[in-house]
Amino acid sequence: MKIATFNINGIKARIEALPAWLRQAEPDVVCLQEIKSVDGNFPREVFEDMGYRVETHGQKSFNGVAILSRLPLEDVRRGLPGDEADEHARWIEATVIGKTAVRVCGLYLPNGNPAPGPKYDYKLAWMARMLAHARTLMQSEEPLVFCGDYNVIPQAEDAAKPEAWVTDALALPESRAAFRRLLALGLTDAFRARNQAPGHYSFWDFQAGAWERNNGIRIDHLLLSPQAADLLEDSQIDKAVRGGDKPSDHVPVWIRLAA
Repeated sequence: MKIATFNINGIKARIEALPAWLRQAEPDVVCLQEIKSVDGNFPREVFEDMGYRVETHGQKSFNGVAILSRLPLEDVRRGLPGDEADEHARWIEATVIGKTAVRVCGLYLPNGNPAPGPKYDYKLAWMARMLAHARTLMQSEEPLVFCGDYNVIPQAEDAAKPEAWVTDALALPESRAAFRRLLALGLTDAFRARNQAPGHYSFWDFQAGAWERNNGIRIDHLLLSPQAADLLEDSQIDKAVRGGDKPSDHVPVWIRLAA
């Protein structure tokens, strides 16, 4: 089972680039972030014609997450528990029925800038809610994959210029500590389990020639429960997608499970 995460930065802007990557990469499941579309306006027919089931949790002009799956989906849930007043569309989860059933959670974690401030407080509170929900989900002892744009640079080697991010919400000590608390539940950073070297990034800003200079950061992650980590065969970043026509500022990151 090949599972990918991809912040597409607007489904309308990526209506040609996304299908092109799907045809080339052939993932079984894709968690999308920043679809920037209400559910009714998502171009689901494009992906259904390619053999994908489509589940969305959209929001006008901002945020929005979705799951595309070539395999059956069961028990689809939308929204991160813990705050009924939170109207941001940042979480969707479903069970993917393959040889082994895998619970996949697609997330778009808040950016948090400027920090300090209300947006950073919201980021940390959201991460605390995710921690609580992940702890609950892990009680099932089933394969779990938490994948998406975490807006967290876990360590200095996950940035080409770590000194440039010292005061940014993506790399502040509190953000990294919250990410480590997720790992402490027993989750595995899939990409780092297979690739330890620095210089691997999943995001390059559109400004200041960041892509051309490879001035990137790694903020798109797939975290695996022990049961999913036992099935891990590979994890890679499809970096070349960033050099394509009308690219997102993010690229897909994927895992392959023996499931």
